[in-house]
Amino acid sequence: MDMKRIRRHPSPVEDPDPESDPARPPATPEKRSAAAGYMPAFRQLAVFAIAVLMLLPLFLLLSRSGISLDRFVKASFEKEGFRVVSGEEGGPPVSSNAPKDRFLGGLLVDGFDEASCLSRYQSVMFRKVSSYIPSPYLLKRLRNYEALHKRCGPATELYNKTIDQLKSGRNVESAECNYVVWISYSGLGNRILTLASSFLYALLTNRVLLVDRGSDMADLFCEPFPETSWLLPLDFPINQFSSFQKESSESYGNMLKNNVFANSGDGVPKGKIPPYIYLHLSHDYGDHDKLFFCDEEQLLLQKIPWLVLRSDNYFVPSLFLMPAYEKELHQLFPKRDTVFHHLGRYLFHPTNSVWGLVKRYYLAYLAKVDESVGIQIRVFETEPGPFQHVLDQILGCTRKEKLLPDVTLQEPIGLTAYIRSKAILVTSLNSGYSENIRNMYWENPATNGEIISVYQPSHEEFQQTEKQTHNRKAWAEMYLLSLTDTLVTSSWSTFGYVAQGLGGLKPWIMFKPENRTTPDPPCRRVMSMEPCFHAPPFYDCKAKTGIDTGALVPYVRHCEDMDWGLKLVDRDEW
Repeated sequence: MDMKRIRRHPSPVEDPDPESDPARPPATPEKRSAAAGYMPAFRQLAVFAIAVLMLLPLFLLLSRSGISLDRFVKASFEKEGFRVVSGEEGGPPVSSNAPKDRFLGGLLVDGFDEASCLSRYQSVMFRKVSSYIPSPYLLKRLRNYEALHKRCGPATELYNKTIDQLKSGRNVESAECNYVVWISYSGLGNRILTLASSFLYALLTNRVLLVDRGSDMADLFCEPFPETSWLLPLDFPINQFSSFQKESSESYGNMLKNNVFANSGDGVPKGKIPPYIYLHLSHDYGDHDKLFFCDEEQLLLQKIPWLVLRSDNYFVPSLFLMPAYEKELHQLFPKRDTVFHHLGRYLFHPTNSVWGLVKRYYLAYLAKVDESVGIQIRVFETEPGPFQHVLDQILGCTRKEKLLPDVTLQEPIGLTAYIRSKAILVTSLNSGYSENIRNMYWENPATNGEIISVYQPSHEEFQQTEKQTHNRKAWAEMYLLSLTDTLVTSSWSTFGYVAQGLGGLKPWIMFKPENRTTPDPPCRRVMSMEPCFHAPPFYDCKAKTGIDTGALVPYVRHCEDMDWGLKLVDRDEW
């Protein structure tokens, strides 16, 4: 049972009728004629006086509590960023503080068919304005990239020319258009993070990013670049993506390991350069694969027109450790912990089918509340759950950090004029956690008087990576979490990383339980909203020896939830 906002309504006032009093003598015709004009005015004055007396305590309460009458009237219908009010008769809701910057500070451009991707320009009406402003240099580079993609993208003359060269097996070092092809691989959260990483690499190396559509990429994401497509054409001549692995002969790491071609150190190869190379950057990559993050190897890779990349990691932090890209990255992102926030909002726009899920759910359950709290739950257990130690961790974290109120057995004596509402949005494969939290706030009042409602869009029971409807719901729920005011996430979860980055939120992250025991402390606030690189290299390219890459510069640190992982923070000093 969902808790609804409680409102106080004044009791109806009975209209006093002087002619109903049996003790009153009947009026003479003359008197009755005079009273006919006088009595309605008297009744109106009496009703007004009674109404003022009844509302006086309410006005005093509002004035003493600092709540204006205007807020009292509107509080049920307004939320910062979106206001649910009627527009034209039968029309859609309108924004309370429109017009907003639908171009997100210049990240987005005009010129798209709006009907084909409603979320691109509508999403701004559902979230708070970001306090993180993209740098002018980033905007310039994005416009330059869009021009490059339009010139070299699928179905263009230059693309067709490069494809002919690829089919012939010839490598033309002076090719006008070079490409990085991203292979669709792993769960949806991983795919989003690796695609953002690959785009940044393409931006740094002046390559065109093309996306393997896999089973559902076109169904989940709109085209991000104007007047062109980022989807790899179906007739692309390299079609063995599923067979590419760590041991593949086409992989760059294996070519280095087997001395297929040797790098002389100045970017001049000693052997024949192939027209394409496979880059294996997944979690199981080997030492030779990790040389990708060395400047010396990048000099050689620049000569190869087609790079086919497979990864399940957000490898951006290691790009920041490469001297060759250091200056460019600082210009692109002066505030280093905004990389995914800016690139994610630029690249990833839900298709209309997914946006419908987001919009309908948000308007039905989140738009009217005073505050929303997102709780993203990921449990690494083989059994389905729910687990008591996980529930204890969720409640311990949210109460300790004052994100949710405690409950009491004592019912409040009276009702205040205005009751604050808070919605909890839970995402989990299991419904047990949200049901327990909902029951707790239904069966017991909150100590601060807030009305707490709990919602969970879906509970799929287990991850179904290749199922289209499952991924639609997953993408919708990541987006819904990004629209909340406060966020709690789970360790190691790319699902939560995506939500926090898109929303510009620094969540409280719950530590991974060990031996089914609630961690103490249960959670902590993250250093930045950037995702964690789960499998970074620990290698000094110059010294050619192992090193702690989380201790080289103050802006690349070890993650809160994975002490061997790396993440970007906005720090210039230790």
